[in-house]
Amino acid sequence: MPNYRRARVAGGCWFFTVNLHDRRRRLLIDHIELLRQAIRTTREARPFHIDAMVVLPDHLHAVWTLPERDADFSSRWRAIKKHFTKALPFTEPLDPVRQARRERGVWQRRFWEHLIRDDEDYARHIDYCNINPVKHGLVTRVQDWPYSSFHRDVRAGIYPIDWAGDRVETGTFGEREP
Repeated sequence: MPNYRRARVAGGCWFFTVNLHDRRRRLLIDHIELLRQAIRTTREARPFHIDAMVVLPDHLHAVWTLPERDADFSSRWRAIKKHFTKALPFTEPLDPVRQARRERGVWQRRFWEHLIRDDEDYARHIDYCNINPVKHGLVTRVQDWPYSSFHRDVRAGIYPIDWAGDRVETGTFGEREP
């Protein structure tokens, strides 16, 4: 098993990008309740705080804070992916490698993570989560995308409902350039 170089910071705050294997599919929003249940189930077993999250059709971004003395975000993502995949009907085509390993073809095997360094980095990544549906052309206003923690933050008084207007954020923040 590969040993990826990941920073291990107990109680750390992280930004993640997690992608579907087939980026043309819309599984995440078509089955949003299954994804929400997978996250709830995982959080019950291995708690973490969701500082921000946005779910798009083929990928998601999240900012999490882990509990003190806990640096294991990988097992949490593995559990979320596993619970979501098991709840889905088996409809995806499998390549020979996944067939040989008896794997489903729902998720990319890995994910991208970034350890949040300071308050400015934190704010920038939270804003990026919020603006991402606009960046991808799914909506023209942040408030119009229903699968985002932005609405929770509006209710808490952190953001005004009309935050960002029609602004488009620049930068890749874990997404690969086309």
